[in-house]
Amino acid sequence: MTQTNGVNGTSTNGANGHMSTRRPLLPGIYAPTMTFFDPTTEDLDIPTIKRHAIRLAESGLVGLVTMGSNGEAVHLSPAEKTAVTRATREALDSAGFTQIPIIVGASEGSVRGTLNLIEESGKAGGEYVLLLPPSYFRGLMDEDAVYRYFVEVADESPLPIILYNYPGAVAGIDMDSDLLIRLAAHPNIVGTKFTCGNTGKLARVALATNAKTPFSEGSGYMAFGGMCDFTAQTLVSGGSGIIAGGANVMPKVCVKVWELYKQGKRDEAFELQKVLSKGDWVLTKAAIAGTKSAIQSYFGYGGYPRRPLKRLDEVRTQSIRDGVAEVMKLEKSL
Repeated sequence: MTQTNGVNGTSTNGANGHMSTRRPLLPGIYAPTMTFFDPTTEDLDIPTIKRHAIRLAESGLVGLVTMGSNGEAVHLSPAEKTAVTRATREALDSAGFTQIPIIVGASEGSVRGTLNLIEESGKAGGEYVLLLPPSYFRGLMDEDAVYRYFVEVADESPLPIILYNYPGAVAGIDMDSDLLIRLAAHPNIVGTKFTCGNTGKLARVALATNAKTPFSEGSGYMAFGGMCDFTAQTLVSGGSGIIAGGANVMPKVCVKVWELYKQGKRDEAFELQKVLSKGDWVLTKAAIAGTKSAIQSYFGYGGYPRRPLKRLDEVRTQSIRDGVAEVMKLEKSL
C-alpha cells in the first residue's frame, strides 16, 4: 500500500478512495492546546481559547492539537469539543494562519463512538485525528483487540489517524514498535505520537516507515515525540516533530531548539535543550493546573482546570513560576 499524509497537500482516504485537499503536516513543533474556562461558571472561555491559538501560531508552531490530554477532553461534552476546535480554526484563519493544520483528539471507547466523534471533528475544522487505544475494559484489550480497533476505525474514518501511545492515560497499554509498524501499513494511519518517551521505539518506527524529517520528505509518515524535554533527542532519532504540552508555555524555545538542530548547530541545540528539559519537568509534575498557572503568571491568562482537578494555592503557583523562570527568560527574549 502507498500512503500520503499531505506531503503535497493532498490526502487519500484508504477507506473510500476519495481525494481531499488538506493542510499538510510539516516537521516542527505542535502544541496540544489548553482549553480555558470561566473561573466562576467553568463555561468555555472562547475568546481566551482563540487568543491562545494565535499566540502559539505567532510563536512559530506548525500545527495545533485540540482535545488532547492537555485540552481536558475528558471534561468536555461532545458539543463543547467541537466548539473548541471550531473556535481554534476561526482564530487561526482570522489572524492569517490559514496554513496551520488542526489535529483533533477524538478517542472514544468504541469503534462506532470514535467514528462519530471523528466526523464531528472534521465538520468543526479538524483535518487529522489523534487516537488513544480503548482502555475501559483493560483486561480485554490485548494486542489483537487494539489492532482491530485501529484498523476498523481507519477503514471508515474520513480523516487520517495519528496513533497516540500514552500508557499513563490508558491503564498502562503501551503499544510496542512491532504493533505500531503493523498499523502504519494502513494507508489511513499517518503517524504516531510517542508520549511514552521511548526514543528507541520512536527510532525503530521512524526507520521502518521512512518517516518524514526536516531533512527528508520520506514516506510522509509522522513520528512525533510527545514531550518537549526530548525535542533534540527526537531529531536525533529520526523523528518528524514534537507534540508537547510544554509548547503551550515556551513555544519559542521549543522552536529554537528545533531550528538550531536543523541548521547544523547541534551543540547549541543540545545546550538549549538542557534548559528546556529542566523547565518542562516542572510543568510535567504540575500537570494541567500547573501549566495553566505558568501561562497565567507569564502571559496574563490561563485560569484553572475543570473540577475535579484541584486549583493550586499561591505557594504552589509561586513555586511553578520560579521553577520555569530560567526557560521563560529565554522565551521572552526570543
